[in-house]
Amino acid sequence: MSKIRLGILGGGGDSLIGIVHRIASGMFDEFDLVGGCFNPDPNENMAFGKKIGIKKKRIYDNFESLIEAELSLPKDERIQVVSVLTPNFLHYPMAKKLIQNNFNVICEKPLTTTYSEAQELELEVKKKDLVFAVTYTYTGYPIVREMKQMITDGVIGKIQKIDLQYYQGWINPIIKDPELRKTVWRLDPNKGGLSCCIGDIGTHAFNMAEFLTGMKIDKILADLNYLYPENQMDVDGTILVRFSEYCKGVIRASQIATAEENSFTVQIYGENGCFKWNQENPNYLYQLMEGKPIQILKPGNSYLSGFSLKSSKLPPGHPEGFFDAMGNIYNGVAKTLREIETNDGSYPSINEGVRGMMFIEKVLESNKNGNIWIKLD
Repeated sequence: MSKIRLGILGGGGDSLIGIVHRIASGMFDEFDLVGGCFNPDPNENMAFGKKIGIKKKRIYDNFESLIEAELSLPKDERIQVVSVLTPNFLHYPMAKKLIQNNFNVICEKPLTTTYSEAQELELEVKKKDLVFAVTYTYTGYPIVREMKQMITDGVIGKIQKIDLQYYQGWINPIIKDPELRKTVWRLDPNKGGLSCCIGDIGTHAFNMAEFLTGMKIDKILADLNYLYPENQMDVDGTILVRFSEYCKGVIRASQIATAEENSFTVQIYGENGCFKWNQENPNYLYQLMEGKPIQILKPGNSYLSGFSLKSSKLPPGHPEGFFDAMGNIYNGVAKTLREIETNDGSYPSINEGVRGMMFIEKVLESNKNGNIWIKLD
């Protein structure tokens, strides 16, 4: 069976997310990276492409030339899937043109910079019947997938409260310096879009809440912090959420949580018990049941569900982390392209990306209008 031919836009040089995607795409021996445009600087782009073993003729100057050149190749040679790893403002124009030319897409989140753009892309994907994944990476952890399966199976009973917290501190030393702020594209609305903190990490928490519970959040009330009057982008926020009259919770996100690294914690409470998970210690899932001792579930063990076990590549006791989670998303895309049956949630779909953009805009609307309750679509 031949490998799926992969192209990448962005992610060159010392890009954090670039190396994650390149390693993840090779984990299950499903993809072959054959071309791309990795950097807007022509010299750096060419040098990087050669460094990672791409043939010179398939190191493209821009995404338009990639599309044009690949379409001129025989179908059994051209790129089949393109990963979009650029800053946020480029996601929409790149993804739109890729879809229009029948390329399957894997796109970093947030999907676009506006909700309307995201909706437009979803309509185009449906018309073309293409595979489109949005990399909400944390849903790929084996033990997170076990949590989802156990919640679906009713292990902790009907969900009544959620509490998700995603705290980072990396913007804290930057935000204090007006000149330094100008060097960070996530703090530039022309490149980052409408939101920094909620758009970057708050949307992860929103997606995780809906992924795990299998329910849709109905209403939100948001209170954001911009920290300085001249700062146009949120850097901290607390959002109350309602799934229904009797199921509520909170999403907290911050990039000015001093000295925090990447603390993403999840707590899901049912009528009979709860699950607790922390991304910085991702191989431990804590299960608390009424009147029973705490249990700790770990990946790779035979007591886990098929969904979780199929997402593990190593025997029990071997840590699996962020690269592995992304690898599972790529594997879900590969299986779908090969028309192999997969579990629900094997990769985040474009609809999840659309809901993520809707969440971002509704959070901003709630905050702007005096921290009021806003109904989600």
